Formats: sequence, structure tokens, C-alpha cells
Amino acid sequence: MRLNTPSEVAAGKAIATLAGGCFWCLEAVYDGMKGVASVESGYMGGSRANPTYEQVCGGDTGHAEVVRVTFDPAIVSFKELLEVFFVIHDPTTLNRQGHDVGTQYRSAIFYHTPQQKADAEDVIARLNAAKLWSGPIITELTPATPFHAAEGYHQEYFARNPYQPYCQAVVAPKVQKFRKHFLEKLKKA
Repeated sequence: MRLNTPSEVAAGKAIATLAGGCFWCLEAVYDGMKGVASVESGYMGGSRANPTYEQVCGGDTGHAEVVRVTFDPAIVSFKELLEVFFVIHDPTTLNRQGHDVGTQYRSAIFYHTPQQKADAEDVIARLNAAKLWSGPIITELTPATPFHAAEGYHQEYFARNPYQPYCQAVVAPKVQKFRKHFLEKLKKA
């Protein structure tokens, strides 16, 4: 279990914890983003200590699949991370992303500071006002709770399994969408 306290973050870095469906998708996108130092898949927002993937997928622990993004705010802002977040998933569907259904696939921003909360409220208000979707953004905005790292086989899943059918059908299109819309935010190879 990781608590994600500011003392755990390296000097000059910040953390963001986001849920937008399957954590493999978010991890694959943020791994390629300039200013992101690391991305770790895990679980947050539930009641069970040290949940397993099977327990979370059962839908009764209350956890969401999340990514913990460690980033350099001198290079990429929290708001920029959120702008990408709102492009790569559907923030208007309750407990669902495509064929992935259940509370573990909810859209959520687990904020770590009052400024992250204010920034998220600002981005959500701006996007709702722009009416980019047919319905309002229903992304949960809640304080961060203990972070539980997902099992090792979930870490860097897309990088290690790019030809797995789910990765080809679901993850790869999100990575491509990120690259198309945010070319200037890509890490240099």
C-alpha cells in the first residue's frame, strides 16, 4: 500500500491519481507524455486493505482501477494531464468505459492537494461549458485515499503485450488518439 503523501514524492515532482476505465489504457498513454517520470497501475477509492485484481473486478471492494502518475510540474501541469485524461476516455458514462462495466471502471480524479481539486473543477467546468459531449461530465472528484499497487503483471502491460487482443482493440486506439491530438506533448524518442 502507498499513501501518496507529498513526502513520498521526489523533490520537484508531483503526483496525480486518475481513473478512467482500464488502467492499462491510461498507463500506456501517460507513459508517452512529456514531463511524466513514471506511471504505476493500481487501485484506489475502496474499503478493502490490499485488494487483489480479482477482488476489485468483483466490484464489491469499491476500488477503481487507477494510475498514479509522477510528473514534473515544471514541464507538464496537472491541468495538462487532465486535458489528456478527458480526451482518452468518456467522462459522461457512469461506471463504464466501452465494454468494461462496473464501479472499478468509473471516471474519477483522486486529488492530492486543494490546488488539484480547484484545477479539476476548473477543467470540468470549462469542458462542460464547451459541450463537447452529449451529456455532462460525471467524473468523480474525491480526495486521494491509500493507493494499492496492482500486481506486477499489470505494470507496463501494453508495452509488454502490444499484440494481445484487448490491447489491439482498446488500448492501442487510445494511445493513437493521444498521439494525434497531443503531438507536442509526446516524449522524444
